[in-house]
Amino acid sequence: EESEYARNVQSMIDAKCGVIVTVGFALANATEAAAKQNPNIKFAIVDNDSFEGVDNAKGLIFDTAQPAFMAGYVAASLTQTGKVGTFGGAKYPTVSIFMDGFAKGVARYNKDTGASVQVKGWDTTTGKGGSFVGNFSDAAKGQAITEQFISQGADIIMPVAGPVGQGTLSTVKQKNAAGGTNAVIWVDSDGYTSTSEGSIIMTSVVKEIGNSVYDTVKDASKGKFSADPYIGTLKNRGVAAAPFHNFDSRVPEPVKARIEELRTQISDGTLDV
Repeated sequence: EESEYARNVQSMIDAKCGVIVTVGFALANATEAAAKQNPNIKFAIVDNDSFEGVDNAKGLIFDTAQPAFMAGYVAASLTQTGKVGTFGGAKYPTVSIFMDGFAKGVARYNKDTGASVQVKGWDTTTGKGGSFVGNFSDAAKGQAITEQFISQGADIIMPVAGPVGQGTLSTVKQKNAAGGTNAVIWVDSDGYTSTSEGSIIMTSVVKEIGNSVYDTVKDASKGKFSADPYIGTLKNRGVAAAPFHNFDSRVPEPVKARIEELRTQISDGTLDV
């Protein structure tokens, strides 16, 4: 609960921790306050930018639009219905960045091939409207949104909703058991190994949080800690598009080659997603 954030951070201060890592933008206020009150302790916060004027707190943020763009491109190439979908948990920038990147990847596929694949759940015109559960715990609502997308013709769905995504996995599994050919794109971790439904996960948009935390703690141990934000990108391997796993044989070789071209362009900065 939010009321526990400050107390939990303080417990680490009381334990004389030299580096304290908080996880999630919801802890921003508690982290910033603790950092200001304890200038000799190093803080890092996942999924939140650095705090202005706070020299001992480092934000660890991830440009997940980059691998989500690639996932959207592949989804557009594999859809059998011409429709794909994405929805979020709560309407936060760290959620919508996935959805926006995904939609732009679909749009790029359409531009490259002359296709007209549609994206359900995200307003590709303004980038402001979309489908959101309102939290990261209501798996039943995630299941309902997924069922709605499938009824509208979407056959590849990317939930950006933490545990709510289990509702998507459950629905797709049920629909496929009845003869459907739906698939899921997972987020944050490689769902092929982090969930029990890897067979229906086409790929995943991965945040390499471990790399960012490791590098931050290592720098602090060597006296090189900086409050400059860490930004995870494809170039520094702070984000990644997971392998296609069971779907590898279904992705046409020209699409795989195009994805590698796009990865290179995004990494070297010639393509801004």
